[in-house]
Amino acid sequence: MRQNPARRAALLDAAIEVLAREGARGLTFRAVDTEAKVPNGTASNYFTNRDDLLTQVGHRFYERLAPEPGMLAASMEGPRDRDHVTRLMHDLVERISDFRSGYLALLELRLEATRRPELRRLLTERVRADLDFNVDNHLRSGMPGDETTVVLLYLALNWLIVERLTLPDVFPADRIHTLVTDVVERVLPGPGRPD
Repeated sequence: MRQNPARRAALLDAAIEVLAREGARGLTFRAVDTEAKVPNGTASNYFTNRDDLLTQVGHRFYERLAPEPGMLAASMEGPRDRDHVTRLMHDLVERISDFRSGYLALLELRLEATRRPELRRLLTERVRADLDFNVDNHLRSGMPGDETTVVLLYLALNWLIVERLTLPDVFPADRIHTLVTDVVERVLPGPGRPD
């Protein structure tokens, strides 16, 4: 198996695009090679089989979605209040929405995980680790709310992102900002918005 990290990353990025556009049924080594604009047979030199490819795509999604280290530090600057949490949630929704193909690929991976134990294990571990990190970070930083606040925001905003990326006409783009704010205000009560 080949070990060129840049080529492997390019193949995985191509696989994300194929998953987002064609779904899991369209994810073949040949489709990945075509998307990556490499000779046929290249992907099969990097991944032992389709399960290996799907699992590595899961890892790659999380690598690409991870915020820059400076971004995490910057997100903790300022007052620890509901307005700050609201800004963080807006930033999160935008960052994930900007990686549309990645999130759509993740939805395909989640469906595949119902049939592939190794992929299910990976995604379960990653989602659990992300939730644990977010809860811990929220509590240690002194943000308002508790563990349930973080979990409810996670659940509500994930589905809002699904709607935005899969059925964008359900909620017009200009309404998303208001909905994110409304979710935070309902989950994290406090003083009302100024008029």
